Amino acid sequence: PFTHESSWLLDTARRILTAFSGADVRVAFVVSGTDSEGAHKFIGPLANEILCLADPDREFVHSLGLSTLPAFVTIRQDGYQIGIAEGWDPEAWRSVATDLANLTAWTRPEIPAAGDPMPYVGTPATP
Repeated sequence: PFTHESSWLLDTARRILTAFSGADVRVAFVVSGTDSEGAHKFIGPLANEILCLADPDREFVHSLGLSTLPAFVTIRQDGYQIGIAEGWDPEAWRSVATDLANLTAWTRPEIPAAGDPMPYVGTPATP
């Protein structure tokens, strides 16, 4: 969600998402609990590099069945969820990134990497 805790992971998420920029996938930040203007303000200049979407009513978050944010989710074009990692759990994020790398025949980014925050549970996805 649009929280201080989620901001801790922006640089890490940028590094992970941009690692897949040349792969046959579309990556995006989805910011819940705010409108498009608020989402772009939260993401800041990263919105110039990575698609930034707003989920003001958390409908998208709810449709994925997420209970904790931040989350790293991989969804195929047919809507099938390949992988979900909730909170900042580097091992779970690595697993999702590995599945995405295997799907796209791409190289998985290193997770965690030097400078990444310590693992943390995250915050509730819905109030």
